[in-house]
Amino acid sequence: MTADLPLFAEVFPELAADILRLLEPDGGVLSEQIPTLRYYGVCTCSATCDNLLTAPQGSPTPYICQLEEDDEVVIWLSLDPTGTVIVDIEVLDGRSLEPQYRSAPADTSLRRAGHVR
Repeated sequence: MTADLPLFAEVFPELAADILRLLEPDGGVLSEQIPTLRYYGVCTCSATCDNLLTAPQGSPTPYICQLEEDDEVVIWLSLDPTGTVIVDIEVLDGRSLEPQYRSAPADTSLRRAGHVR
């Protein structure tokens, strides 16, 4: 069940913030998803793949949204066949992709509301 999976923004808060910042000029449906995306883990399709899955592995990804910073592509968002759902994220800027997620406190409502960090 997807509700058992952590939110991508909780596992990678800095990356989620960067994606939102880079999407902001376009905004729209992709920006709206970032807070609700679930994290399915790292893709295991090959030994060198390190895409961060936000949908079950094997989900179709015929479209890519390239996010640029200073005229350099730094993140690829793979999109579903409708072009409106992010199914995985590939980071190209060389940053560490260590999850920052630990165990959630028993009551996450305060943390989500920004009252507890």
